[in-house]
Amino acid sequence: MRLRLAVAAALALTVTACAPSTSSPTTAPSDGGARTGTLKVWLFDEPNRAPKDAVVKEAVAEFTAAHPDTNVDVAYLAVDTRSARFKGAFNDPASAPDVVEYGNTDLPEYAAAGGLADLGPAVTAWPEGADLSADARASATFQGTLLGVPWYLGVRALYYRTDVFTELGLRPPTSQAELTAAARTIRAQKPELFGIAVGGKYTFGALPFIWDAGGDITSINSAQSRAGLKAYTDLLKPDNCPPQQCADLTGGKTVELFASGKAGMAIIGNFNRAAVDAGAAKGKYAVVPLPGSKPGSIAPAFAGGNNLGIMRNSQRPALAADFLTLLASKKYQTKMYAAMGNLPTLQAARAEVAGQDPFLKPFLSTIDAGTKFVPLDPGWGKIDAQAVLPTMIEKVVTGKATVEAATDEAATAINAALGK
Repeated sequence: MRLRLAVAAALALTVTACAPSTSSPTTAPSDGGARTGTLKVWLFDEPNRAPKDAVVKEAVAEFTAAHPDTNVDVAYLAVDTRSARFKGAFNDPASAPDVVEYGNTDLPEYAAAGGLADLGPAVTAWPEGADLSADARASATFQGTLLGVPWYLGVRALYYRTDVFTELGLRPPTSQAELTAAARTIRAQKPELFGIAVGGKYTFGALPFIWDAGGDITSINSAQSRAGLKAYTDLLKPDNCPPQQCADLTGGKTVELFASGKAGMAIIGNFNRAAVDAGAAKGKYAVVPLPGSKPGSIAPAFAGGNNLGIMRNSQRPALAADFLTLLASKKYQTKMYAAMGNLPTLQAARAEVAGQDPFLKPFLSTIDAGTKFVPLDPGWGKIDAQAVLPTMIEKVVTGKATVEAATDEAATAINAALGK
């Protein structure tokens, strides 16, 4: 309890240091707020919410037992409408929750709105906070300020069909050259299959190639980015994944292709396991890290996932800090993995679940090798909404533009969105 009070005190000082730009600075309590009453929590809804809800209810029961005269009101938000709900809460302190779950790609927009509390001092005071990796912290940091506790991660790796590889005498690839060769062999020997399912609209399938080549979203027309883009788009050819069939493939459709047994390989996530196991590929696949161009290397993956944060409008920031650090603890991260398959952010929790489930090893190796993220700038929302990167990829794949022209066009749109 003393440790949690230290966390709460640290947060209370931070919340009152500066107020959100979209609300009155006098609404935040200067002493950490009331220690009793109702704590309001917003979490994301899920297609199958029951297992998540069961874990949350267990955490609520533990929390209320330790905090007399306190209730926790948990509301589940539809992911598709979350932006409007958050904007409303940023502007109306009366409607604001205390603790929130939000996607890590939402961070720049919410940070620009001034709606999230600085959790740096609270995480420093939280013993388990030291177990967050630098990459995890970076995905919740905006302009040097930690605005969330990473709750779970999602990364992609290379799923491959073990039966197909055995039949054709192939070994799991350990370099991009081996990946390309294996893909072409599968397509040539088994033309009913795509060698590796790759999509013209699959941004997070293409980015590892760009990052591995030394490129980045903010330098998309650099020589390095162009080399990475070419390595990816060269896979969308008749000898692997024909443009006529693959130019429109999104990440979701890529999962469907592999799960249905129509591809020898695919770049998909730890969070897609259930979908694959529900299809024809069940029991016929394994996973390795997506290889980089250098033999034995691992291509950087996008570190997706969700954070837990505290609203700057919270009337109970001390209680909010207590509940957030409980829900984000190793105890409840491991329970949430068992319930939902959410990959923990705390290194000790990841080690525990990895010891119980060997499936996670390639994903954890990918994280350990270093992950990447989208630009931490409010302009990322425009880049995403305008489909700048998928359009770039698709134009190259369909022959509507050269790599040089497509990347120049994308760079113009990206720079405009980022205010450069």
